[in-house]
Amino acid sequence: MLDKINRIAWVLPMMVLIISCSNQNKDMTDKTAPTEAPLKGWPDPARFTDSVDGKAMKLFHLRNSSGYRAVLCNYGARLVGFWMPDSKGQMTDIVLGFDNSKSYLEPTAKFFGSVVGRYGNRIAKGTFTLDGKKYTLNINNGQNSLHGGPTGFHSRVWEGTQIDSQHVRFTYRSPDGEEGYPGNLDIAVTYSLNNTDELFMEYEVTTDKKTVINVTNHSFWNLNGEGSGTVLDHELMLASSSFTEIDSTLIPRGVIPAGGTPFDFSKPMKMGAKVGAEHIQLLHGKGYDHNFVLDSAFTGKPVLAARVKGDKSGIVMEVYTTEPAIQFYGGNFMKGLQTLKSGAKDEYRTAFCLETQHYPDSPNHLEFPTTVLEPGQKYVSTTYHRFFVEGAK
Repeated sequence: MLDKINRIAWVLPMMVLIISCSNQNKDMTDKTAPTEAPLKGWPDPARFTDSVDGKAMKLFHLRNSSGYRAVLCNYGARLVGFWMPDSKGQMTDIVLGFDNSKSYLEPTAKFFGSVVGRYGNRIAKGTFTLDGKKYTLNINNGQNSLHGGPTGFHSRVWEGTQIDSQHVRFTYRSPDGEEGYPGNLDIAVTYSLNNTDELFMEYEVTTDKKTVINVTNHSFWNLNGEGSGTVLDHELMLASSSFTEIDSTLIPRGVIPAGGTPFDFSKPMKMGAKVGAEHIQLLHGKGYDHNFVLDSAFTGKPVLAARVKGDKSGIVMEVYTTEPAIQFYGGNFMKGLQTLKSGAKDEYRTAFCLETQHYPDSPNHLEFPTTVLEPGQKYVSTTYHRFFVEGAK
């Protein structure tokens, strides 16, 4: 009996100690657990399970000290979503995207948020000549080649590296002859979200053979929030007094003044204020889908290219770039075919794109700024988006 009492006397303190430690660990877990509510539309990594060419899709994340957050995917080195507070402090996702990898494989969803290249925008009839040699590209937009062709950068799984909570780097090797372009091309894109609420996209490209290059990001934005309706009441300013007029296949014919036309956004104007005007250029583009030439000198330093304000949210986005031009696309070809992260459809003109770039079809226009890249040279391009909030109207 005495041995039994002694065993009980030894076991009881041990049980108390174990329970005490367990409670302490529970307290520690509770204290370190996330306290914020899940963001609406935040993608679940478990739904990004598809592979392309044997390479798996993965998600990456950015976050700054203001609580701004971004999700990226190595498929197309793309921006999947971007959350920031609106004028009422409500966290708002202002980039259209999908909550699963399979949706990005749909033909009508291929450019959402992606890096496009080798040549962003269009090359007429898919041909250009370099040093007397004619190159033939794959056609994927009527009679033209668009955004690098059907298997351009947007359709490739890149190598992704999460450098830290504010930097993600994607790299891709494009082999000589891919989509008809010459040279083995190495490209790196670094996304960073700093503590002054600026989202940077920095591009570096090298080649082992003379080639042409024009890369950009093709995010679809709605500053009132994904799925919130039309962007026609967004207020837009473009630091441009001229644009490249286009033919009926959206190939540029030359640079013309914007003053006195529906293309004059040198002072803030609603995106939809003149989109219905009877103007041949609006007929060709079915609205705005044009390259605007920036007024500032092409110095290699980022300059203000555009400023947009969401009419309901008060969210303001300024775009700065080292590129000489910017493509404003008003969502004219959106048809509500995709279901977005928010559960809404990508309806007609519920988003806009501002693609910083060199001019479309530059390899076929000697008067345009050159897009030629030589071996031993490095193509460097920087675009950043600055975000803040003003009172909504």
